[in-house]
Amino acid sequence: MARPCPCGRKLTFETCCGPRLSGAVPAPTAVDLMRSRFTAYGEGAVAYLIATTAPETREALDAAELTAYCAALRLVKLEILETQAGAATDDAGFVTFRATLRHRGEKFTQTERSRFRREAGAWLYVDGDPLD
Repeated sequence: MARPCPCGRKLTFETCCGPRLSGAVPAPTAVDLMRSRFTAYGEGAVAYLIATTAPETREALDAAELTAYCAALRLVKLEILETQAGAATDDAGFVTFRATLRHRGEKFTQTERSRFRREAGAWLYVDGDPLD
């Protein structure tokens, strides 16, 4: 049975973020990468999160800690508030989002302006500024 994609698009997981998380289809835009990374947190796709993080930021990630965090996380809602550049023809872009989540049962929101860049044809998350 097909399930809705957690990223908020009116598509199934299998036709939206699923192929990105499996590595079968790269994200064509920064906002597509943002949506798939949101979904990856809920799916526990730690390898995808690490692989889609820029090298200078990736070094600070701890796979075991990220795995534990994802295991206690439940996705509620993702809202894309604004995009700046980040199209299929750009090399950089920004996505401002608000994520509503539950971590160990506690509901919270995270609002961030995230920076993305394309390297060797693939979009990467660089960093973000919290707006909460």
